[in-house]
Amino acid sequence: MHLIDSKTLLFTEKLREKMKPYKATILNSAVLVVFGLWAYMNVAAESRSMTILIPVFFGVVLALLVLPLKKENKVVAHIVAGVTLLISLALIMPMIGSIGREDMDAIFRVGVMMAASLFALFVYIKSFISARRARQSAT
Repeated sequence: MHLIDSKTLLFTEKLREKMKPYKATILNSAVLVVFGLWAYMNVAAESRSMTILIPVFFGVVLALLVLPLKKENKVVAHIVAGVTLLISLALIMPMIGSIGREDMDAIFRVGVMMAASLFALFVYIKSFISARRARQSAT
């Protein structure tokens, strides 16, 4: 008995084909902004730190880069991938802190932000590999 049937595999393959880097960036940007603001609002006013808004800042930066990314600007694509990698790595310490505090809300928020960033990074890498293969087959 297989846990994943052929219909599920076909669906995920179609989803992978349709997911473009700019769409992954929109998703990642939205998740960073929404979940970052949720984190900011969820913390008591006296213990709020501006560092809580770092994911929001990066989400806005990524959102501003969507249009050049959609036009397949290579430099912007690499900047977006680098920023996304930086975000993914930067979220490790908040995750460790959330786990240490046993704060399930924070674990969920940071986990979703990490998952969205890693998914976007996967899409970027897949796109870079596809572009390189296309260039090599054209020559």
